[in-house]
Amino acid sequence: MAVCQIRILLADDHSVVRNGFRRILTDQPDMEVVGEAADGRQAVEMVAQLAPDILVMDVTMPNLNGIEATRQIVKTGVRTRVLALSMQKDGVYVREMLRAGARGYLLKECTESDLLSAVRAVAAGKAWLSPEVSDAVLDDYRKHVTNPIDLLSAREREVLQLIAESRTNKEIAAQLGLSVYTVEAHRGRVMEKLNLHSSTELVRFAVRHGMVG
Repeated sequence: MAVCQIRILLADDHSVVRNGFRRILTDQPDMEVVGEAADGRQAVEMVAQLAPDILVMDVTMPNLNGIEATRQIVKTGVRTRVLALSMQKDGVYVREMLRAGARGYLLKECTESDLLSAVRAVAAGKAWLSPEVSDAVLDDYRKHVTNPIDLLSAREREVLQLIAESRTNKEIAAQLGLSVYTVEAHRGRVMEKLNLHSSTELVRFAVRHGMVG
């Protein structure tokens, strides 16, 4: 039986970095690198053309950085999941990438094993965060977030309110002009950010914070 391959797009402005990660990834029987981008704008265009399963993307790139590129990609509703790969340990970068829609954040100093584990986890719909940046993320949230609702983007707050109003994913998608997949992704990020585990808990949170009557 053929192995189901994870189709990966690499985005980094340094060709040496792309070459190194391509070698690691293509050595795996369940992974295929379908393209490479040298900046965020090219990454957005190539995601639209190739529809990869995973976009492994640097955070700081010329023309369009990884944060803005992630926002644009997520906004289109494509199924591609973004895994940030960066030298930046600062919690601000991690927070902004996650807010933009990235499903994971991995440091470039990671081991080959960590890279492969992160790609497989994100491909499976799970989140991945390098242990080295976890404390920075928590510290950054403590400094900048006094109300848990502030963890959510404007779009996530919209989705949360509609969920609390008992709208279905299809109804929410139609009202906001999104795909059902994007609504599901927003719902997942809301639950992850707020550490909630069911629709009932989402509704209780929304009521408690005055989002619905």
